Amino acid sequence: MAGWAATGLFPFNPERVLRHTPKPPTELTVPKATEAVSCPQDQVLQTPITPVTPVTIEALTSLHNLIKQELNEPSKDRIQKHDQNRFLSRIHNEAKVRRSIRSVVLGKAKVMSYEDLEEARASRATKEKATAGQVKRGPKHTLMIQSYSLIWLSIRVADMAEGIAIVGLVASIVTLVDLSAKVLSRQHDFASNFSDVPQSFRSLWTQLPLLTATLEHIQSQAQTRQLPDDVTRALKAVVDSTSEQVSIVQTYLSQVLPCDDASKLERTLKALKSLAKEDKIQEAVEKIHKSNDLLILHQTTRHVDTGNRILEELSKMSVTPVASSNSYGVCLGRAPQVAADAFIGRTSELQQLRDWLSPKSQPDGQRIISIAGMGGMGKTQLSLAHVRDCTDYYSSVFWVNAKDETSLRQSMAALSVIVFPESANPVAASTDDEKVKVDKVRRWLSDSQNDRWLLIFDNYDDPRLPGMDSFTGYDIRTYFPYRAQGSILITTRSRRLLFAKQLLLKKLEGIEQSLAVLAARSGRAVDGDASATKLALRLDGLPLALATAGAYLNQSADSFDDYLELYNNSWSDLSQHSRGPVDYEERKLYSTWNVSFQQVRSQDPVAAELLKLMAYLDNQDLWYGLFQQELNDAPAWWVEMTKSRVRFNQAISTLHGYSLLEVGDGGYSLHTCEHDWTLEYLNHEFDQEKCRIAVHCVAANVSGKSEAEYWVRNRRVLPHARRLQHFRITAAVGWAGIESDDLFEFAYLYEQNDLNLEAEKMYRWALDGYEKTWGPDHTSTLDTVNNLGLLYAGQGKHGEAEKMYRRALDGYEKTWGPDHTSTLDTVNNLGLLYADQGKHSEAEKIYQRALDGYEKTWGPDHTSTLVTVNNLGLLYADQGKHGEAEKMYRRALDGYEKAWGPDHTSTLDTVNNLGLLYADQGKHGEAEKMYRRALDGYEKVWGPNHPSMLRTTNNLRLLNAIQAEHMKVEDINTQTLNSDDEAANTVQCLQSSPSPIKAIFKRLKISMRRRKSECAGQ
Repeated sequence: MAGWAATGLFPFNPERVLRHTPKPPTELTVPKATEAVSCPQDQVLQTPITPVTPVTIEALTSLHNLIKQELNEPSKDRIQKHDQNRFLSRIHNEAKVRRSIRSVVLGKAKVMSYEDLEEARASRATKEKATAGQVKRGPKHTLMIQSYSLIWLSIRVADMAEGIAIVGLVASIVTLVDLSAKVLSRQHDFASNFSDVPQSFRSLWTQLPLLTATLEHIQSQAQTRQLPDDVTRALKAVVDSTSEQVSIVQTYLSQVLPCDDASKLERTLKALKSLAKEDKIQEAVEKIHKSNDLLILHQTTRHVDTGNRILEELSKMSVTPVASSNSYGVCLGRAPQVAADAFIGRTSELQQLRDWLSPKSQPDGQRIISIAGMGGMGKTQLSLAHVRDCTDYYSSVFWVNAKDETSLRQSMAALSVIVFPESANPVAASTDDEKVKVDKVRRWLSDSQNDRWLLIFDNYDDPRLPGMDSFTGYDIRTYFPYRAQGSILITTRSRRLLFAKQLLLKKLEGIEQSLAVLAARSGRAVDGDASATKLALRLDGLPLALATAGAYLNQSADSFDDYLELYNNSWSDLSQHSRGPVDYEERKLYSTWNVSFQQVRSQDPVAAELLKLMAYLDNQDLWYGLFQQELNDAPAWWVEMTKSRVRFNQAISTLHGYSLLEVGDGGYSLHTCEHDWTLEYLNHEFDQEKCRIAVHCVAANVSGKSEAEYWVRNRRVLPHARRLQHFRITAAVGWAGIESDDLFEFAYLYEQNDLNLEAEKMYRWALDGYEKTWGPDHTSTLDTVNNLGLLYAGQGKHGEAEKMYRRALDGYEKTWGPDHTSTLDTVNNLGLLYADQGKHSEAEKIYQRALDGYEKTWGPDHTSTLVTVNNLGLLYADQGKHGEAEKMYRRALDGYEKAWGPDHTSTLDTVNNLGLLYADQGKHGEAEKMYRRALDGYEKVWGPNHPSMLRTTNNLRLLNAIQAEHMKVEDINTQTLNSDDEAANTVQCLQSSPSPIKAIFKRLKISMRRRKSECAGQ
């Protein structure tokens, strides 16, 4: 209230002001604040009891500063002053307030003290006596002054309302900043003692400081009255909502983060609570993130015009703005591109994309556009034409293949090589590593300073969204950035992507555009050519059909009329040889491809057979090495094609010349619609021989784990292996006619990529083939049985796994003897199975047998021997036999260092396990040394985000927590529990708890196990 009194606004009674306001004169003259006010002798004005004082910016600034001072004072003083102000409000005595202040000048308005007011009244009374009896002005003059007073009063009331809104916003900001500081302080206190905070709270480390900085900017703008009144009220609502969520987080922090002096049992209970509240915590944190995004967006959009003016001035000066550190240019990878001059028409569609994707069109969010249309309409080429047209819009442009989830993950993981070139290992080394790289790319796209990128998802034709079931599809939104920013362009045949603004791509409009495509692709003049016009009308504006026809005419001497006759014959042929009814538009495409295919077959039969073979492979990333494989009972055309690279390139050149194959960066590809045509029409009668060749080409390119960059090669061939899961192929293929060795390689490839159901089917087919060909005890049969056991063990099917291991073991002993390496590999695997089941005595016997056999066969330092030594150490550690476990680990470590070196992953795995052992023994110093050595090695080999790196980091964090606990160790009887029985019951309850507590402790154990295929390679 002191602030209001200082500005002359308290006490305030509008009714009393109006009641005592004199009637205005006929002409109203408003003097300046610095001029003296004089009245004519014939004008008598009654002095109002409460003078009217205009409100200025300076006055409100003074008021705001006083309020800030009040808010920053200690709470006790603030409460005392609050009570005093309430007392003054109840009194509502103007005289007392006037006597309590001095005469001050705020801005251009003078606030009179009580003594000044008494002196003015006396002077005015003297003047009234001197002018007594004179004629006064009429009611019109008085009415004008009253109107002026009302107008001035309304302006002051509006200013007061705006001032109140500003004060409210500032107060809300101060409250939120205070809450954020408390949350950060609690996190820092916990992290200083326990290494790190739980994952649920971790993102607040960066969000809350960013939020605080943004709030300080908004507070400064509010204090200087830069914000409109409606914006001020809207910001206050956002700030209040955010305060509520931060307060919730603060409450959860106190519930789930242990205090410095918390015991191990108390911290365990807190950990259980954190698991139970994880969803609620995550919900509150996500709301904080959204509010933060909104506040940052408000601050960003305030400077858009300024930034545009700066860019305009730079362009006038011929100065190029400095590129952002997040700028990587246009990265289209294996996108099927055509020459810029070969793209015809689509002017209106390009303009629509330009408008929708312009940063000015939607500066406050993410722009998601889908180009929808049937196959062959040119969706991909339109998206690439937009990139050429609007390169300046974007800091980076990326193209990814979204035709299936496997291809999309591979494409997005490959982006990490571009975005993170400093990564120690830019290529994904496993399925988990691939997920990590995809996550890193999504986080990079979510950086608040990186929002000018364009991401093109090409060929998303099989969506699985709410209300859209698909066995093979997926939800593309799970690969979007975490923050709603940037531009996303999706090409799709589906019109049901409701989360995107849709551009429906139709056939080319007007005969002129169709003729232009024919002319560009054929290299012939079409102006005034009636035959060309007739052909263009027949192809009905389908861009891909026109391009295919033009490519044919470019390679042959046939006229437009000749081609039209061939096209009509092909149209009729489709009805006789297609497997079912063909869509009218697809029939046009199929007819043009048929014409081209007939010409290819007459010109180069090998190229025609190669195109038919591609129906059984994926349509993307076909390369020379995929086909260069020896083949039993190979057909003549295959022998001819594979005799030299020159002959292979000749066939590829023929297909490319007729626009039946696209040549890209390091490989070849087919259009998706054309790929469908190769299977539905060219192979309308299933070709078992070509399917067998395709399987062999893929299987021959599968790499074992002992080979360099095996994962990279296997991920490349995986899409071709998955093509065999096409429903038509699986329904027609005869697996008995496929080489068992090829099926075995397929199974191994599927198993590596966690496709366990597909792997089991292939292992079963391979097993049947081996048994029929070689018998039940042949080594190939037994190898398959062993790997089936490994597959079942990984799925937790212990009964089936043991049956497979026992059968393989009996067969190996009968064929090779008890000390053969194949026998010992299965013995080792059986030991792992028993250890997983808790059968420690049986596992120890099995391990000891394997160890004795390896030492006898390979020697004590062979890597196969060391694998069993490591596993035996794990078993002893699980049994609490720390001395024996340390001996095993030390022996394995010494052997691995000699065989592989100090930074090999097998060496580092044993270092990690040794760290776990020391931690269990309470040797925290030694454990920390082991963990840090493992971390340094993993980071050097895999990079900072590999799963092995993350697991060891987690072990180190838990070790730090244990160290903090041991510094404050207390007897269980002095804890909060009431008795020994209660403590025992609590511990027993925790140990029998289904998943939460076991999940916490299970992270401390990491078993590094080897498969038979790995052991054999070593």
